Amino acid sequence: METALIEQRKEKIKTLKTKGIPVYPNDFKITHHIKDILLAYGDKEGGDLEKLEEIFHLAGRIMALRPFGKVTFIHLQDATGRLQAYFKQDVLGKEQYEVFKLLDIGDIIGIEGRLFRTKTGELTIFVNAFKLLTKSLRPLPEKYHGLKDIELRYRKRYLDLMVNPKVREGFLKRTKVIHCIREFFIERDFTEVETPMMQIIPGGALARPFKTYHHTLDTPLYLRVAPELYLKRLLVGGFERVFELNRNFRNEGIDIDHNPEFTMLEFYQAYATYEDLIKLTEEFISWLTQRLLGKCKIRYQGKEINLMPPYRRIDFFGSLSNIGGIPEETLKDKGKTLSCAQALGAKLRPGEGIGKALTKLFEKTVEPKLIQPTFVVGYPLDVSPLARRNEKNPEITDRFELFIAGKEIANGFSELNDPDDQRQRFMAQSVRQKAGDEQTHPLDEDFITALEYGMPPAAGEGIGIDRLVMVLTDAPCIRDVILFPHLRPEKE
Repeated sequence: METALIEQRKEKIKTLKTKGIPVYPNDFKITHHIKDILLAYGDKEGGDLEKLEEIFHLAGRIMALRPFGKVTFIHLQDATGRLQAYFKQDVLGKEQYEVFKLLDIGDIIGIEGRLFRTKTGELTIFVNAFKLLTKSLRPLPEKYHGLKDIELRYRKRYLDLMVNPKVREGFLKRTKVIHCIREFFIERDFTEVETPMMQIIPGGALARPFKTYHHTLDTPLYLRVAPELYLKRLLVGGFERVFELNRNFRNEGIDIDHNPEFTMLEFYQAYATYEDLIKLTEEFISWLTQRLLGKCKIRYQGKEINLMPPYRRIDFFGSLSNIGGIPEETLKDKGKTLSCAQALGAKLRPGEGIGKALTKLFEKTVEPKLIQPTFVVGYPLDVSPLARRNEKNPEITDRFELFIAGKEIANGFSELNDPDDQRQRFMAQSVRQKAGDEQTHPLDEDFITALEYGMPPAAGEGIGIDRLVMVLTDAPCIRDVILFPHLRPEKE
């Protein structure tokens, strides 16, 4: 059926060309966007509109066509909204109206005309001239107002944006989030920087990287899993407050909360601790929510969430018993802890220790229950290789993670700046890597050298922007907030 419709449109193109009408011109100038017209004239009465002498020049896509003999109504859509337009043969002339009848839903046109209200009261452009700007060969999906095939929506995002206004609004909100992030941190004297996307040694997070190769340098390179080690080098170099808003790449699984390519905000502040960043994070999240939505109470997937500080704070180990329901005697015994994690379906990589088993237990039993914003503090040392040891308990670190709606949103800690301690932890990772753990990485000698020059005491944090946008736009899946998410190749 689609093939037949495409052939029909190709025939229309031939007819247009025989009439000397360009099918893809680029010489139409607009004077207004639809949103501007709706804001300025949306509440005007018909009599007031008739007094207007202004001629409006608009361009957009035909989203609906309703012909009634010698008159036709269309819905025209541009990037800002949708407006009805009225075409009449007596005004356009028979020859031009015959050209207009060769247009289809999906075509992009330019129109000029005056505003009026129809008998039903709808604001409308009375068209006195039009110009075809782009002929659409493929028909839009049927019932375009509800493109339901989720797989199709992700694969052909351009169709999704074209026919689903709410989707477009969601991505505009994402853009505003990015603008607000920059405003927030720049106002607080942070400097925005860019660090390498391709790294000789991937580091800054426990994750399997994507590998590539540079032929001129004759060396393997890795897409970064995190910018952390380079941002800390900037602290060594004298920057005291830096942030980077960019992509990370992790060669791991895909699910409703994970995409192999994702956007991360990372920021570092010299002479600060993780306690300072907890306060800053509360301020940032509440400020952003107020700025974007005008309120701090939101609904996410049917649940009300209050993002007004202060946020709850719980201890990592205590939460496993108090929230996860795991007996304390189990957590005190390494063998029982490992058995419990395996019984819940957790899979440990070669060389992973008790700390990883505990975090997997946390992910299974505690994380989904953290609906209201909650800071979890006191993570095990062996899963926090870049974080400062806690002075009272050297088996844990001065680290927190923020959870909202059962999702990890942020990870921050007081930074380890002792080069000897950092070397030992990197070497422990190297042992695990040799044992087959692809999430660990080789020792980064240059980073150790940088620390030996002296990095000021500092704290740093990463915030997952995609997940944050999910919460702020009530999106159930990370693919709903990424314009072009990664998918399996289509089967032929």
